[in-house]
Amino acid sequence: MITQDSPRNRIPLTATIAFVVLACGLAWLVALPLWLGDGLNHPLAGVLISVMMFTPALAAVLVILVLRPVPKGERLRFLGMWPLRPAKRVIWLSVLGLFGPLVVIVLSIAVASGFGWVELDLIGFSGFNETLEASLPDGIPVPPAGLVIASQLIAIPFAAATINAVMAFGEELGWRGFLVPALRQYGTWPALLISGAIWGLWHAPVILLGYNFGRTDVTGVLFMVGGCVAWGVLLGWLRLRSASVWPAVFAHGAMNAAGAMVGLAYAAGTTFDMALAGPLGVAGWIACALVIVVLVLTGQFRNQPELDGGPGRLLSPRREG
Repeated sequence: MITQDSPRNRIPLTATIAFVVLACGLAWLVALPLWLGDGLNHPLAGVLISVMMFTPALAAVLVILVLRPVPKGERLRFLGMWPLRPAKRVIWLSVLGLFGPLVVIVLSIAVASGFGWVELDLIGFSGFNETLEASLPDGIPVPPAGLVIASQLIAIPFAAATINAVMAFGEELGWRGFLVPALRQYGTWPALLISGAIWGLWHAPVILLGYNFGRTDVTGVLFMVGGCVAWGVLLGWLRLRSASVWPAVFAHGAMNAAGAMVGLAYAAGTTFDMALAGPLGVAGWIACALVIVVLVLTGQFRNQPELDGGPGRLLSPRREG
């Protein structure tokens, strides 16, 4: 019997550290023109932020090719890219990844409203209507806010499964593809919490410029770390529960596609702080925590194909002879 703690199943700590340093270093390198220029007002800000999303994937590929912590024939399996087995579980968890974040974000909006962090107008959508009107040239009739919002909500799963999934793959191949299984040898919860914290810190080059929260000091980074830890547990659960990175890719894409939903429902004449009311803010932390409690109470974190003796799983116990 080869146990889960055997050297064959372990990723050397040096490889894990190299991945983190590379991912974060490359992110700062890509964001450097923003710091040397006009920050988020830089004409190429959108392009650079998109490129930055692929730095975790590049770091994972470099570490695997150069340091070779995973045997050549098992690399795609370790990263959760292939094979898609068990297929039924991967498919259903991918569907959950597409639609689950929308439910969590709606829950976070309800939490934010309950705590008074945002004032909602779910009948006239006056805040969004005001924003929509201001965005149109003079003389252009304003379409019904409800119709625009409905079209955006319908588009979320499609965006999550296409362009947003492509962008999210750049991050997920690194965070949930490489880092979570690399840390899994230290236990499920250390893997999920540490990977989430690193994911949050990786965002620092743009968060310190005011991205997401409009804060340009360490508090913005701390809010991002909190949000990434909370969401990272859910994305990491999808990764471990499915033995595949794809459900996490779709969930990350859906999270990004639906991240501004609170801006569709607030009341005109009011403001809200994304650090409190946003999905990565405190309301999002609470919503994620509620879902995590349900998953824990139903034993979902104990059911991991890598730990169930699934054939060929890199992290599963192996038998010899």
